[in-house]
Amino acid sequence: MFDMMKMMGKMKEVQSRMKEAQENLINISANGEAGAGLVQATVNGKHQLTSLSIDASLLKADDKEVLQDLIIAAVNKAAQEAEVLAKESLRKSTEGLIPNIPGMDLSGLMG
Repeated sequence: MFDMMKMMGKMKEVQSRMKEAQENLINISANGEAGAGLVQATVNGKHQLTSLSIDASLLKADDKEVLQDLIIAAVNKAAQEAEVLAKESLRKSTEGLIPNIPGMDLSGLMG
């Protein structure tokens, strides 16, 4: 027999764990680099750039476009890695609470 109260309790637990997982995304740190490490970026699980390192050899006026491209590449790599880490963190936080339904992607619930 279907137990509505048990299901509601499970949903509250899922909501609680999802909220906790979302709050912990700030603690996830992912790095990306470009230009063989000349530009390095760090992004957290909320897709916020937290650190940017640029090698001094790139700080010449005639290298402006190259520098811009390398910054974009490093930040994008870090953001992609942060996305992977955030999804993994969310999966671990809700493991055993939400059934594993093929094709069901709950990553949009991360905020």
